[in-house]
This record gives sequence, C-alpha cells and structure tokens, in this order.
Amino acid sequence: MANHLRFVARTVMVREGNIDAAYKTLNRVLSTDGVIETVKRGRYYEKPCRRRQRENYENCKRIYHTEMARKISFISRANRQDPWLGC
Repeated sequence: MANHLRFVARTVMVREGNIDAAYKTLNRVLSTDGVIETVKRGRYYEKPCRRRQRENYENCKRIYHTEMARKISFISRANRQDPWLGC
C-alpha cells in the first residue's frame, strides 16, 4: 500500500530531525493537490446551488488560466513567424 502512487506522491522525508521544514513541504504538497481545500470545504454542508456556482467559477477560472498561459507562451516564443508579413 505504501508503494501506491497516491501515497508516494505525498510522502515527505524528515531530514536531520528538521520537522518544521518537512511540515512546510507537506503543506505545500497538500495545498497544490487541493486536499486542504477539500477538507475545509467538507466541514460544513454546501447547498447544491452554491456547489454549482463554485464549480462553474472554478471551471471558468481554469479555462481562463489555460488560455492565458497559452497566449503568453505564444508571445514569448523566440522563433515565430511574423503574423503581419506583407504589411
């Protein structure tokens, strides 16, 4: 069970007894995976209407960020063709 990918990805090694650094690393891993937000959200009941609103907002945010990252990567490419070649 310890070799399962879900557990291996969230395993943090404590080096030289430095528990604070390991705790920070674990918090960073859990927050990037979205585990902390899921647990906090599960503390209270979320009405279905609010849940749909939140999920729609998260989807819109995800789409916006992916499109913005695509546009930024396009602009920052070094060897791209000139889009206004004949102007």
